[in-house]
Amino acid sequence: MFSALLAGFGLCLSLIVAPGAQNVFLLKMGIRRQHAVALAVTCFLSDVALVAAGVAGFGVVVEHLPWLFDAVKWAGVVFLAGYALAAGWRALRPTGETLAVAEEPGVDREPESSAGSRTSTATIVRPRTATTALLPAVLACLAITWLNPHTYLDTVLLLGSISASYGDARWLFGLGAVLGSAVWFAFLTAMARVAARWLRSPRSWRILDGAIAVIMAALATTLAFA
Repeated sequence: MFSALLAGFGLCLSLIVAPGAQNVFLLKMGIRRQHAVALAVTCFLSDVALVAAGVAGFGVVVEHLPWLFDAVKWAGVVFLAGYALAAGWRALRPTGETLAVAEEPGVDREPESSAGSRTSTATIVRPRTATTALLPAVLACLAITWLNPHTYLDTVLLLGSISASYGDARWLFGLGAVLGSAVWFAFLTAMARVAARWLRSPRSWRILDGAIAVIMAALATTLAFA
């Protein structure tokens, strides 16, 4: 029983840790302190639904609907290409986004020139228009997650087919996969907060956006010719 749980946990981590559009998006939004927890929960709940579908045998149905993969594939290509263009535009035409030190979360202030007695926390200083509302951010996260055919290949078909080999313990295998997903998204959210400490200048944000543009464009190209 425990071996099925551990196998699901390890396989999920091995699949989800690979650099991908979802991880890049979560890292960027976490660094910007924009709905990091809500987006991580969105990705986790999506994984729960996909793993449950795979373990329940939905992969057999998906396998007989090749047109579904084509539709998802090209929708994903368009979305990733658009995201790459937007990130590239921000890299070329920066908005002055940076990090500063503030005494209270959500209050933008100038960094203190000398150490004070009060505890300071890092917040993001950016134009008001640069803030992404929760709903558009969640919708973008869902699009990145569900418009990627590899999501169905890896989570629904691969995990689902392997879970079938565990017979009655297949749901423990699925539970292990869900736990692996939870651990990874919690880790990624925490790492984004740590990475934010090094993004204290507009130039660093331009480099980050440039890297994201390249990654998203490469993923869109790979997906298009897959």
